[in-house]
Amino acid sequence: MNPNCARCGKIVYPTEKVNCLDKFWHKACFHCETCKMTLNMKNYKGYEKKPYCNAHYPKQSFTMVADTPENLRLKQQSELQSQVRYKEEFEKNKGKGFSVVADTPELQRIKKTQDQISNIKYHEEFEKSRMGPGGAGEGLEPDRRDTQDSSSYRRPPEQQPQPHHTPTSTPGGCGKRYRAVYDYSAADEDEVSFQDGDTIVNVQQIDDGWMYGTVERTGDTGMLPANYVEAI
Repeated sequence: MNPNCARCGKIVYPTEKVNCLDKFWHKACFHCETCKMTLNMKNYKGYEKKPYCNAHYPKQSFTMVADTPENLRLKQQSELQSQVRYKEEFEKNKGKGFSVVADTPELQRIKKTQDQISNIKYHEEFEKSRMGPGGAGEGLEPDRRDTQDSSSYRRPPEQQPQPHHTPTSTPGGCGKRYRAVYDYSAADEDEVSFQDGDTIVNVQQIDDGWMYGTVERTGDTGMLPANYVEAI
């Protein structure tokens, strides 16, 4: 059953399907959310599962520190140190005529405000230590700002990429013949590039997502995505 387009809601047929950001799109519907420029698998950037061009990709600012085990440990250590200092000061001041101040709502409010200020300073110092001398760009996690790595660019249009293994023996001349229905540029050394309409000979099926064969036009032999070709 053919899925519906994430943009227009109409049925998407295999020849016009783009599978990206966990959704299906018509090629014409896969455009920037802001400027409507048509995108492809090589120039889009995903944000909240929506495509954007590089110029209109939403800028993010990181203002919160995640509660990682290390951060929680540092926080607990800081609280313990504060308690130790408090007890030391209390012991020093015993018998010096200091009166005990009642824990009134106003004092509680002041104490809470001071704690919040301390936490803010702690987070600021923590961020500075993470960034280091190299600048604000270092130490920050690259987001799934969804910046796509090179593996995203070679995903077949109709399926997610699967691990492929080079066959232990080179296919003989009895292999099947296939015709390319899309252009494909090799992304790894064990893959081959071809153009729409090229004939692939001596084809051997490796798994559901990958094949092994020879491009008749160039003579190159290697791996190729199964859904970029069709049997002749």
